[in-house]
Amino acid sequence: MADEVKSAIDQGADYAKATADRIREGADTARASFSEKVAEPAKRAGEAMKQSGEKIAEGSATIGKTMIDQAEQNAREAFTAMREAASAKDLQQVLKIQGDYLREQSQRSMSQAREIGELIMRFGKDAVAPLRNGDT
Repeated sequence: MADEVKSAIDQGADYAKATADRIREGADTARASFSEKVAEPAKRAGEAMKQSGEKIAEGSATIGKTMIDQAEQNAREAFTAMREAASAKDLQQVLKIQGDYLREQSQRSMSQAREIGELIMRFGKDAVAPLRNGDT
């Protein structure tokens, strides 16, 4: 009878060990699946978001600098026109200087707006590329 009890205990222990091994294997499979299906894609998405944010920051800095450069150019042109108008000999010359300045400033403003628009489009495309392509 002692042998039968020992045999039953051994069988129970073997069954418990086999069950524990299956549970461990299932947990390992679940962990690997989670890493592959959830953790890695989330990590790649986070890296893409970071790259996108860096592109946005670069683009914003470039656009800001360009706008400052344009404002400086516009101010220089305005002061040049004011100096010319201040040294004009008569009203007709003042009106000509003013008309020339307004025409040139209008053309310059359209060109500057186009330049900023192109920068915004380019940087917008660059910023969403990591998100769209999943590049990391």
